[in-house]
Amino acid sequence: MLVVEDERKLRDFIRTYLQNAGFTVLSTGSGAEAITMAAAAAPELVVLDLGLPDVPGETVARELRAATAQPAPRILMLTAKSGEEDRVRGLELGADDYVTKPFSPRELVLRVQAILRRGEPAAGGRPEVASYGGGELVIDEPRRAVTVRGAQAELTPTEWGVLVALATVPGRVYSRFELINRVRGYEFEGYERTIDSHVKNLRRKIEDEPGSPRIIKTVLGGGYRLGLARDD
Repeated sequence: MLVVEDERKLRDFIRTYLQNAGFTVLSTGSGAEAITMAAAAAPELVVLDLGLPDVPGETVARELRAATAQPAPRILMLTAKSGEEDRVRGLELGADDYVTKPFSPRELVLRVQAILRRGEPAAGGRPEVASYGGGELVIDEPRRAVTVRGAQAELTPTEWGVLVALATVPGRVYSRFELINRVRGYEFEGYERTIDSHVKNLRRKIEDEPGSPRIIKTVLGGGYRLGLARDD
């Protein structure tokens, strides 16, 4: 795990709490160094402050998504801004979660653990490979892989969670609040609208025409549903 935070006391504080929770943690206060460290160490998750002095956190997030080997690291963003537009902007950059300063260290650890749990095969029973829409969409849970029209789609853990949740019962309408709680792994208020950002990113990766989606349908006043039937 990599912690990127320019305030040294806060960086050391975060690192100590994560280490006490059992994680191996690297840390830096530089965005440029974070990009280099991530390329070398391939961390599973990056705790990333958006207000870095040398390279903007948004730029670091883009570089982490584009330059590191697959699978790209999961990203938990830290920021002093609490507005919905700021949360949405961070999530559209590919962040998996968003924590506003000041925050509880227990909450931070909880969110890190929840992010790392996403995409793991469900316990019990045999994981399966499911096909939808005559093979247009294939979800391979054992490999945590998604194939769309024969091409593999590289999804973030949150995007994977949204798609798997929708595919549980094709055609069923899932509310934003229900989806965000299923994907996050814990309940909290005020963030359900951010699911729209994840759906927008997901559509870019799996739809022929993201502006006229066929796979993930919007239900006005309801939420989202999978638009493909499961194959027998």
